[in-house]
Amino acid sequence: MALTTLTAISPVDGRYRRATESLAPFFSEFGLIHYRVRIEIEYFIALCELPLPQLAQFDTALFGKLRSIYTEFSETDALRIKEIEKTTNHDVKAVEYFIKEKLKDLDIEQYLEFIHFGLTSQDVNNTAIPLSLKEAMEAVISPAFEEVIHKLTERSESWKDVALLARTHGQPASPTRLGKEILVFIERIKQQQALLTAIPHAAKFGGATGNFNAHWVAYPAFNWPEFGNTFVDNLGLTRSKYTTQIEHYDHLAALLDTLKRLNTILIDFSRDVWTYVSMNYFKQKIKAGEVGSSAMPHKVNPIDFENAEGNFGVANALYEHLSAKLPISRLQRDLTDSTVLRNLGMPLAHTLIALKSLLRGIDKLELNQAAIDADLEANWAVVAEAIQTVLRRESYPQPYEALKALTRKNEAITEKTIAEFIETLDVSEAIKAELRAISPFNYLGVLE
Repeated sequence: MALTTLTAISPVDGRYRRATESLAPFFSEFGLIHYRVRIEIEYFIALCELPLPQLAQFDTALFGKLRSIYTEFSETDALRIKEIEKTTNHDVKAVEYFIKEKLKDLDIEQYLEFIHFGLTSQDVNNTAIPLSLKEAMEAVISPAFEEVIHKLTERSESWKDVALLARTHGQPASPTRLGKEILVFIERIKQQQALLTAIPHAAKFGGATGNFNAHWVAYPAFNWPEFGNTFVDNLGLTRSKYTTQIEHYDHLAALLDTLKRLNTILIDFSRDVWTYVSMNYFKQKIKAGEVGSSAMPHKVNPIDFENAEGNFGVANALYEHLSAKLPISRLQRDLTDSTVLRNLGMPLAHTLIALKSLLRGIDKLELNQAAIDADLEANWAVVAEAIQTVLRRESYPQPYEALKALTRKNEAITEKTIAEFIETLDVSEAIKAELRAISPFNYLGVLE
């Protein structure tokens, strides 16, 4: 069976391919090969610029042609590398041989052995992968989170004056503003984004076991750690100073854990909106031809928020495994990190699917002011907090207990009930007027 979006085992490359294809240049097999080629070429150029004695006469005018090997990298090139890998049975070695073929085409065969000079495969992988992740975050994932923030900010502004019955423990509580409830999520997201941007994209670049052994034995006069630092810094990454054969992945784990927290915040948001839809606070724009249920024609389900919650959950399960597993390796290295890292794009893809679902869902929301107002009107008991607090201010005896006795009667508390209670209070007419002015629609507190 040929691989298509219909036959793909993973929905990331099947059902949701259109939502995730922007991540393919970074996390597909093609993407990984492409980034490996880029690292190998830039490393060779860095050796020429050092220069190593044998590369001192290399024609720097050829740097552009060298870089074109990765800037013009094609699927045909990737397939050639996969063909070489059938012989080498080693993916990074296949990249090395591919580049050597390209250098032969440039008639610079005398420099071939300085491709991959002194490196281990993990110098390439543990630089290529954090670079691909960094650039995927910048190009795709972070903008998607920003778009969600933008949409939420628009809604928080539109709904800033909408009085809303709050619920603590599922029970009616002091009223709030709908706009402010959206601001809660905006603030939480922004705080985690600040942590996310502070986490370095760390790379390992130091030879077979992290000590530049091969570099040093060939050229002991050079400061290889300094060279490694400069090379990695020029890629926009941070070099881990002390490593084994592999990057220790602690910073990567921190990044994945932060992404997990961002997703968790948006799961919380999705569930809140789902609940508001079920309470009829929100209606959803109906798209012609859409079906909510195969059996119940009246239904308009909050499917976008459900889809978002599900995909955020899948992403978080993968983030959890990656962040827990990757920092652990036996002695100087085992191979478990390699196979696990190949799944790095999966949680990001599920996160992207969820973010796009969330954006669709937010766009469909329509405020049902009548339902919100009806709920406030039906819950005058929530002003009891306000009344007893004013009475406390006036040193009225046992105000909490008086309101407790009133509101815990097994009967509805209405505007009339509250008004009659106020008239029984032994306070001045000015205080009564102050209390009469309080309602579920204006007992909203203050922000900022």
